[in-house]
Amino acid sequence: MATAPRPIDAMTLGKRELVVMLALLMSLNALGIDAMLPAVDEIARDLGAADGNDRQMVIAVYTVMMGVGCLVPGSFADRYGRRPIILFALGAACVLNLLIATLTDFSTMLVVRGLTGLMCAGLLVAPLAIVRDLYEGDHMARLMSTIAAVFITVPVFAPSIGQAIMLVGDWRLIFVALSVVAAGAAVWVWFRLPETLTRENRQEVILPVIARNMLSALLNRSSIGYTLGTLLVMGGVFGYVNSGQQLYQDAFGVDDETFPILFGATAAMMAFTNIVNSRIVTRFGARRVSHAGVIMFIAVSAVQVWSSYVHYGNIYWFLPLMSVNLALLGFLGSNFGSIAMQPFAHIAGSASSVQTFFRMFGAALVGMVIGQAYDGSAIPFAWSLLICSSLALLLVLYSEKGKLFRRLNRPRQGQGQGQGQTQIQDQGSANP
Repeated sequence: MATAPRPIDAMTLGKRELVVMLALLMSLNALGIDAMLPAVDEIARDLGAADGNDRQMVIAVYTVMMGVGCLVPGSFADRYGRRPIILFALGAACVLNLLIATLTDFSTMLVVRGLTGLMCAGLLVAPLAIVRDLYEGDHMARLMSTIAAVFITVPVFAPSIGQAIMLVGDWRLIFVALSVVAAGAAVWVWFRLPETLTRENRQEVILPVIARNMLSALLNRSSIGYTLGTLLVMGGVFGYVNSGQQLYQDAFGVDDETFPILFGATAAMMAFTNIVNSRIVTRFGARRVSHAGVIMFIAVSAVQVWSSYVHYGNIYWFLPLMSVNLALLGFLGSNFGSIAMQPFAHIAGSASSVQTFFRMFGAALVGMVIGQAYDGSAIPFAWSLLICSSLALLLVLYSEKGKLFRRLNRPRQGQGQGQGQTQIQDQGSANP
């Protein structure tokens, strides 16, 4: 029997502050990725990277190790609480980013970047567990969409922030800025964020128990298709981030000043559609919205493959199609994640860990493969979007036993409205 989520009005901070805080915590990893984009050429030159595609490793190593790191913090979050995991990750971000700012060797920099991603993985796992502590079902999807709408403003503006910092200093100043932001976030969490893990939901840190909980969260048929489906569509996004600088500047001839503006403009579409999703998901259900979204993603990706051949090197075709694809992700990520987490209120930390691991680590690997496939054109990237989204739909069909657009349970009148109060009758009883 699962414990009812804790009403947010029993906490010391309001819903709006919670949304902004969790969005900031989750966005610190995105900031550590996207703020680097304008600096990758300078970093490679300054630290002696020889091969052109080696530039991508500044991004790829961080994302891969961040995915690996997601396996660890969830089990400790289920035992000791969400706050200690977040504070540890913020402390590591503060120290390691300062260390990177002092390095003079590219290989050493990649090692420390990987370690930073590993240590900061708790900033992805613990916030998701906090949301699951407080909400369930479509209301969880709604809050995650609201958080994502705030969180996604970071990749929109991060390249421009990185570019602005480089106008007054070199790439090292970006890492100093990341350290300062992490320190500020730690102070905010220390004074304002209460512990959301209830005493009755605390789990023992025993390897067989951890393994059992993680396997349960991973292999549950109703969840695994959504976890792996998110992996694939996010892998396409990571491929876009990894190869974005080369796509825009090498394949399409965009200059240094215009690149961060165009990159941010396409990413802004995700923020808009996450806001839309937060408004419609409790009306139509996370399943219906996300199933329609993934089918539309496949259709747009097919057009992108066509245009990459017929309108080779034409950014005026690439930009609107890429913007639509990123917009459709606003109807996929939060909904897929909430559906996958639905059955696991009692082991939210472990479930968040293993699912985030497969989403982030798998997506990072897929993104790395897509990035390394760059051949001077947008053709490999366009095919990757079509293949990944088509496989994602097949995985969703597996979890849904071949039946799309179902709504298993409608929310009860007034459930979760305004203050996030929900009620779980038993495990998985209110599926989105």
